[in-house]
Amino acid sequence: MFSKIRALSRDVTVYGLGDVAVSIVNFCLLGLYVKYLDTGDYGVIGILGSLEVVVKIAFRFGLDGAFMRLFYDSDRVADRQRLASTIFFFLLALNGAVVSLLLLASPALASALLGGVQHTAALRLMLLNTFVIGFTFIPFHVLRIEQRTVTFSLLTLARAVLTTIVRLVLVVNAGMGVTGLYLADVLVTVVIMAALARWFAPLIRATFSRPMLRDALRFGLPRVPHAAAQQVIAIGDRFVLKLFVSIESIGVYSMAVSFGLVQKLFLSAFESAWAPFYYATVREADAQRTFRTITTYGVAVLALLTAGLSAVGRHAAQAMTHGFLLAPDDPQWAAVETVITWTAIGVFLQGVYLLTSIGLNITKRTEYYPVATISAAVVNIALNFALVPRFGIVGAAWANGVGYGVQAAVGYVFAQRFYPIQYEWGRLVRVCGAAIAATLVARMLPAITLPVSARSILAPLPDLLLRGMTVTAVFVGLLAVTGFFHAAELRRLAALRTRRPPAQPPLATPDSTEMAGEIVATDINVPD
Repeated sequence: MFSKIRALSRDVTVYGLGDVAVSIVNFCLLGLYVKYLDTGDYGVIGILGSLEVVVKIAFRFGLDGAFMRLFYDSDRVADRQRLASTIFFFLLALNGAVVSLLLLASPALASALLGGVQHTAALRLMLLNTFVIGFTFIPFHVLRIEQRTVTFSLLTLARAVLTTIVRLVLVVNAGMGVTGLYLADVLVTVVIMAALARWFAPLIRATFSRPMLRDALRFGLPRVPHAAAQQVIAIGDRFVLKLFVSIESIGVYSMAVSFGLVQKLFLSAFESAWAPFYYATVREADAQRTFRTITTYGVAVLALLTAGLSAVGRHAAQAMTHGFLLAPDDPQWAAVETVITWTAIGVFLQGVYLLTSIGLNITKRTEYYPVATISAAVVNIALNFALVPRFGIVGAAWANGVGYGVQAAVGYVFAQRFYPIQYEWGRLVRVCGAAIAATLVARMLPAITLPVSARSILAPLPDLLLRGMTVTAVFVGLLAVTGFFHAAELRRLAALRTRRPPAQPPLATPDSTEMAGEIVATDINVPD
């Protein structure tokens, strides 16, 4: 079991290394961006980001998942070329017509959604970029199918690094503001598409198959409501906020959310490695024991990250924005702290959902995923309309956290019905209790004042470091004294650190596809 955990950790590291490295750079650059972008700009970026997510879902029709699934059914190269070409030309024709209409309507859309026609160029660049990247799933899926993990990660890293560099040039040097951000995305997308041509071009031929398109749409379209509901939970609050608060308040909210999402770097990397791992493990005798142990330690890591962000998020935001986004004594900092905390809690609950809903994938009962996500989306939007008018951005953060809680709860209940796993509830309760206690202790520490300007990056650093170390010490200490750590587990994990694992053949996944970011197996027979 522990050798499997080590292999999973290695894959998490490979998938996450590029994203983590670049995200750290972007996080550090936030202190520079706030000198050139104000709260109104951040509000526009938040709404454009939400629109981009909606457009991405609409432009793909669930065909990204259908491509991976049907690719395995196509044994001959000609059949795979026919599949890729059919999907490519369908999306090119339909999405090309739609994006053309949206480009023509952009001035009206910018005026209605972004506060003025001055943001028309940014909106058009976002639409163009989303249209082009709507085809990148074909070469990226080929890389995943061929188990080219390192190449996949390097291309992801290259795209992020180039985007960071070009954004700096256009926003900082050229002073192009929000438009510069989206122009950078377009330029980098052109470069990345050229790099992906090696895996893309061999699949595209002058061929089209209506029966194959019907099969692909039959498989992909049912996934759209599930994906849409996922995104409603994630970004629906921006549209509700637009009805009740100013664009500047949405900018403050978007900035706070970006800090609360920091731990999603770990979760995203874990998700990329988790699905192939549990599909390979489910056939083994100790599979449920392995899943139980990984869930316990996964929740522990997420709980520590959540406690840390809850305790130091405000101080980190103050350190990175230098008082440019909000003045050091602005009363909105209290709301920022709450938004960061509840965003982090939402990510924690997403992790719980990811860990505990695997039974639906394993038993091929994926029709229950939309039930979980749509239920969560309905609760999220209802709470936004109930809470935002009275509590503003704090109400949106509360709704976000509760929505992800509903998703995790419903997903867990259905998964247990079809593939029950006896989780270690005693240890999980201790983890959550330790995280809450660590956060409270850290927040009760007195503030440390340095003889420097309140806008200096040094001003919040002592509080940030002290509270961060306190959270870690209290969390680990409480787990130790309450008997969370098992000596046998620790010994075996320590032994794995120094033992080289045996070489393993590439993981064969002959019938798999994606469902909301996870791979869904279609060839595993597990009794109900």
